[in-house]
This record gives sequence, structure tokens and C-alpha cells, in this order.
Amino acid sequence: MLKENIIKMLTESEPMKVGELAEALKADKKEVEKIVKELKKEEIVTSPKRCYITIEK
Repeated sequence: MLKENIIKMLTESEPMKVGELAEALKADKKEVEKIVKELKKEEIVTSPKRCYITIEK
């Protein structure tokens, strides 16, 4: 569920930091970091600049 919310949030926004994403979703930052790491491995998200993440277009 959190994974889908992260993907949805990134699809609808500008690149975000993990902390901003966790705050917007009212989720634990460590849990969001773990899911973002998985999404990077799956090449669903990318990092356009240091510390920011966005959906792979």
C-alpha cells in the first residue's frame, strides 16, 4: 500500500527528497527509504539530482 502511495505521489509531483515524501505521506522515513531503494533497483524511480527522487519517465 505504501509503495503504491509513493509511486502515486511521485507521479503527481516534482522531484522530492525522501524526508519530504515521508512527511507528505505521514509515514516513517526509514520505511520510505527502504521502499525507495527497492523502487530504484526495479528502475521505477530515479534520482535526477543528489538526494531527490522522481518517477522514471
